[in-house]
Amino acid sequence: MTDYPLIANHGLIGDLQSAALVATDGSVDWFCAPRFDSPSVFGALLDAANGGRCRVRPTAEVFTGKQMYFPDTAVLVTRFITEAGVGEVVDFMPVAGPAATPGRRLVRMVRCVRGQMDFEIEVAPRFDYGREPHQTRVTEDGAVFEGPRTSMTAHLVREPDDERLGRVRVLDGGDVHVELTLAAGQARGLFIETGVAGPVRSVRVAEAWRLFDETVDFWEAWLGGSTYAGRWRDMVHRSAITLKLMTYAPSGGLVAAPTASLPEQIGGERNWDYRFTWVRDASFSVYSLLGLGFSEEAAALARWLRERMEDQAHPGGNGPLNIMYRIDGSTDLTEEVLDHWEGYRGSRPVHIGNGAAGQLQLDIYGEAMDSFYVASRHGLRATHQGWLRICDLLDWVAENWDQPEEGIWETRGGRQDFTYGRLMNWVALDRGIRLATDNGRPAPLERWRAERDAIYTQIMHRGWSPTRQAFRQHYETDVLDASLLRMSTLGFISPTDPMWSSTLEAMDGELVTDSLVYRYDPEASPDGLRGTEGTFSLCTFAYVAALAESGRLDKARITFEKMLTYANHLGLYSEEIALTGEQIGNFPQAFTHLALIDAALALDRQLDLAPPAQSRRRSREATLAAPGAGDDADAAPAG
Repeated sequence: MTDYPLIANHGLIGDLQSAALVATDGSVDWFCAPRFDSPSVFGALLDAANGGRCRVRPTAEVFTGKQMYFPDTAVLVTRFITEAGVGEVVDFMPVAGPAATPGRRLVRMVRCVRGQMDFEIEVAPRFDYGREPHQTRVTEDGAVFEGPRTSMTAHLVREPDDERLGRVRVLDGGDVHVELTLAAGQARGLFIETGVAGPVRSVRVAEAWRLFDETVDFWEAWLGGSTYAGRWRDMVHRSAITLKLMTYAPSGGLVAAPTASLPEQIGGERNWDYRFTWVRDASFSVYSLLGLGFSEEAAALARWLRERMEDQAHPGGNGPLNIMYRIDGSTDLTEEVLDHWEGYRGSRPVHIGNGAAGQLQLDIYGEAMDSFYVASRHGLRATHQGWLRICDLLDWVAENWDQPEEGIWETRGGRQDFTYGRLMNWVALDRGIRLATDNGRPAPLERWRAERDAIYTQIMHRGWSPTRQAFRQHYETDVLDASLLRMSTLGFISPTDPMWSSTLEAMDGELVTDSLVYRYDPEASPDGLRGTEGTFSLCTFAYVAALAESGRLDKARITFEKMLTYANHLGLYSEEIALTGEQIGNFPQAFTHLALIDAALALDRQLDLAPPAQSRRRSREATLAAPGAGDDADAAPAG
């Protein structure tokens, strides 16, 4: 499987309606159009031989590829170092407007920086996950790839008198191969448009650089709206840009990741499609974006959530909200398997769509209500109709919270009384009560309070394990669950409560390995799936926030700093970290970057309150401390 680069060896570009992954060898390995959740145009990430790609690289047998982002932007620069010189590809997607459009634009500027360099360009689309055939037409200005339902045009970026620089040929199967020789200071490239079948035209170099300038200006201006002035500016801002890249501008929906079916275990079956908007992720985003000052994006996500509530104003089935939607708010997420694709490094099956969409996950109501509450405190208050929908939602929660469910991790092993689901239903009712009282809104407060208090009592009675001296995953097990790290940060329990301190200690011994945190132990609590998984990066950042709020600043800071070393070369995170330190799972993952922002905000806040000398001394002591039980690899869960 040497044809597959590491998942982490990619950068992300996008135009706020779709996105592409570019590897350090210059290959666009994943690109769907016209939307994030559309069928793929380039899919080599999931099948190196048959998925399709657009690759630009030196012809030299040996070269070194490195990547960077143009500062404070989503413009990606991939540099090639050879014995003959230095070259680079500047990749970007001109930002689309707020209205949904059928075509995407991808610009690949090829430059020689020093010396002289021969480049080879390969354009090999495979429409509809490789299921739709196409015909290729080549002219002196580029090529058209046209199928029954999909089309793409590749225009050459060049000057009128330099035909001698490039040599174009069509390979068997209709792929286009270009050889390009550039000297220091010269730049040429490709301008790719999807959704159009010509006419082909040559794009002048100046026009391509004008689009570059416009794209850079957009990202610099957008990031200029950040109010973050904390200790981890570069990582927080890169996370913010990454979240913006995964936002579908026409609806405000945020995809969980721009990829599908990247494995949680190489060769395993835990391969899911994340190109949809989860209520949970959208809710967390409101809090994180407001924390950075991005009120417009937070308001768009809050509107997206309210629209989903209005879509199902009359509760039924699994509740007034689905756990996930397509980015436009539609609900067709039928799951299917692409049997003709081998999967990343042989990780089958390859799933598109998501069968978990019909699950009952009670926690989403708490996350949605917490986001509405935070938004209200920032001046983003619900309309009258919006408040009526909130009341409908909370009435449903008051009636239905006490039932088994699938839980936050979308397990496929049957419903349980998950403690986290109960916790978030407590949050839902608590935030509803606060909204009603703070804003003078009519509500059945006596009923909501009674149900909120009943949830609290049940969690303290049945969610607590006297054996483990910790809060447990669900009522029929003593297994621990990292989702419960949020109990103190949500205000359910005091961060200095002995019950909470002992819960953190138990998690340290079972779920934490150095700075990394497992979700739970799948061997001790079967989730209906074969195989194992890595540590969850989201959980690690949640652990940092919990430690910070509990006053354990020494451990919180060193854990956070260690976790930053697991980012890829561009500051991006996938869903999980394997035992080898390799990033696995869909990439980049919104939830992880949201959690990074939240952890940084929490840690900054607590460090600002702590005596500086004491904070520094404790950090040094934590760095030199001997590993505890959770640092022993043999003590980690089998996952």
